[in-house]
Parts: sequence; structure tokens; C-alpha cells
Amino acid sequence: MTPRPDPPRRWWRPARPRDGSPADSGTGDAPGAHEPAPPEEAAPSGITVRPHPPDGASPERSGSWRAGLSLEQLRRPSEAGPDREGRPAALSVRVLRLMTLTLAVALAYYGAGRLGLLRQVVVEGATVTPLWLPSGVAVAALFIFGPRITPGIALGMLAVTSSISPVSGYSVLIAVGNTLAPLASWYLLRLVGFRPSLERLRDGLALVFLGALGGMTVSAAVGTGTLLATDKILTSHAWPVWAAWWAGDALGVLVVVPVLVVLIRPRLPREALGWVELLGLFAVTAALTWVAIYSPLDLLFLVFPLLIWAALRFELTGSAPAALIVSVLAVTAATNQQGPFAGLAMGEIMVNLQAFNVSVALTGLLLSSLVTERRHVRERIEDACQELAEVVDTLTPGASGRRTRGAGALGPEEGEGHGRSGAGWGAG
Repeated sequence: MTPRPDPPRRWWRPARPRDGSPADSGTGDAPGAHEPAPPEEAAPSGITVRPHPPDGASPERSGSWRAGLSLEQLRRPSEAGPDREGRPAALSVRVLRLMTLTLAVALAYYGAGRLGLLRQVVVEGATVTPLWLPSGVAVAALFIFGPRITPGIALGMLAVTSSISPVSGYSVLIAVGNTLAPLASWYLLRLVGFRPSLERLRDGLALVFLGALGGMTVSAAVGTGTLLATDKILTSHAWPVWAAWWAGDALGVLVVVPVLVVLIRPRLPREALGWVELLGLFAVTAALTWVAIYSPLDLLFLVFPLLIWAALRFELTGSAPAALIVSVLAVTAATNQQGPFAGLAMGEIMVNLQAFNVSVALTGLLLSSLVTERRHVRERIEDACQELAEVVDTLTPGASGRRTRGAGALGPEEGEGHGRSGAGWGAG
């Protein structure tokens, strides 16, 4: 006996009679305008939908029937109203992420501050640091995460000052000044279209004159004004204290920001020989700087050829760490009053030290930016030449091959002359 096939599944629901009797379970006609619409089904997103008709059916022809939504539409978030369940969760995730970033910046600032406090000098009764590393950390953090991590800078500075003395109004004002200074640098650099990659000469100049020398005047002014207001220094000593404070903060930006750029976007050698040259360069820089500082002769100028070598060979990857090595060794000798800084007054030591360190940072930073910019220009020219050659081959097939064979048939002198011209044009 052949089994009877199952009846086709309906995509409508038969109308229930008004008298309450059960509906006919047989195959009835499709619901029309005289039948009530099928009950609505609640979608997971809160949208009321109805089942879809089978392929080929037209739900619009069945009176009060309303077409339902597809599965993709159900999965898609509703544009009509907010997702009341997902929005608080997403908000809490963003808040947690912001708190984590703020705490990380505060810890980085505190760690750099503790390193900076290892070397301090007393200028006219005020204690300053010749190399304030946290200023560079703060400027770099603002460009990486934006101004939303500003509370992290303030918390880090408060933590640094509280490790020296109890928190007071003086420490709060100092923290405010050290927070406003990186913000001023960040704002000034954004006005001129600064790129943190430091791949253009204009970016290096902007970091020097706006990010370091310009923005750090805020922290020096607030710090010196706070010392004057609390009678910790005399009015006649305000200028030397301001200059020392400003130079230490500016040097921190010039030295630390390029190093952090290298750590975030490293351009490392691809061959073992390049690694040997780079590490050897750092070792020679440290050794020669130590010899130049502690030598009875004035040999500090010997470090500049090494900085030029580092910038020409490895660009910012070589010049930034080399400048940091030289600056740290110079600050160490100055705070101990050794080498070329022995027998000098503290004001003279600060002037000589900061002039030397700024010269070192400028040489490495500006030269590496210039080399990188020239490399990018050469690469763009080579790409343009390659595209032009492809266009010529497309318009006149075989032209490149005929040109090459013609050059090979030339005499020795003529062929060499054309070869030099082509090589120079391609390398340009």
C-alpha cells in the first residue's frame, strides 16, 4: 500500500469562527480580506513580525496579510529605537577601557617621574630635574589616546609629588601645570598638522619649536609662579629657576617622544648585518660619549659624527636611541659635577648641559626626519615612473623591449652615456 504524502505545510492560519467552534483542519483557501490576520509573533529584537510565505507566493494579495521580516533583518539591530539592553553594556565596556587607559598612563608617568628624580639639581633654592622624562610620555600619550587620558597625567604627577612630600596645595598646582603643558603642546601640534611618525622635516621642526620649546613654557610658568607665591624662592631668582624648569621639560619631549615613536612603529633592519651595525653603533656611541665626558680634554663634539651616522643609516630608529644615550650620560656627569662640568657654578652647568643636550636632540631628530622625507619622495618618484612605463607599454606594446635592444646596439661610449642617464633618472 502506497503511503499518502503529507499535505503541504500552510503558510497561513485558518480563521477561527466567531462562534468559538474549532477551525477546520482541512486544507482551506488562503486567508483573504474576509479573514482576520494571523497572530503576530514577537521577534528577539522586539519587532512584531509574521511568518514568511513560501517562495512564489504574494502576501500582498491576501487582504490583511502583512509581510514579515527576513532572518537577516531580525539579526540586524533596529534603527527605529535604541537597543536598551546592549547600550548599557557597551557603555560599561567603554568606561572600563577608559579607566584602564587612564591608569596605564598614570603608571607610565609615575615610572618616568621616578627615573627623572634620580638626577636633581638645586637652582637658586629650587630643586629641578635637568631631564624630565614624563613630559615626553604625556605628549606621546595624548597623540596615541587623545585628550581623554588627561586625568591619567594629573594622577601620575600627583603620585610623583606625593612620593617626595605630602599632598598639598603646592603639589596640586604643580600637577595642574604639568598637565596643562602637554595639552598645550598637543593642541599647538594639531594646529599645524603634525604627524607623530616624524617622517617629514616639518614634523621635526614642529615638535622642537611648538611641542617642546613652546608648550613646556606653561609648566615652567606655573611651577615658578607657585614657588614665588609660596615664598620658596626670591623674585630675583625667578628667571634662572624658570629657565632650568623649562629646559628640563622641553628636553624630555625632544628625547622621549622620538624613542616612543620608534618603539611603536619600529623600522628595524632586515638582515643580520644591519642588526650588528645598529647595535654596534649604540655601543660605540655610549663608549665614545663616556670617554668624551670624562676626558681631561674637551671632546664632547665627537658624539655628533655618530649621531649623523645613525640618522643617515637608520633614520629615527638609530638617531633617537643614540640621542637618549648621550643625554643620559651628560645629565649624569652634570649632576655629579664631573668632566666638563667640574668646577662650574650650578647656573653655568645648567646652561652648558641644556645647550649640549638640545643640540644633540636637534641633530638627530631633524636629520633623521629630513632623510626619511627624501626617501619617501624618491619612492613616490619611482612609483610614478613605474606607472608611466606601464602606461607606455599599454599604449605601444613592445616599446620598452625595442628601446632596450636599441640601447644594447649602441657603441660603448654612447651606451654608457645612456646608461648613466637612465640610472640617474630612475634613482631620482
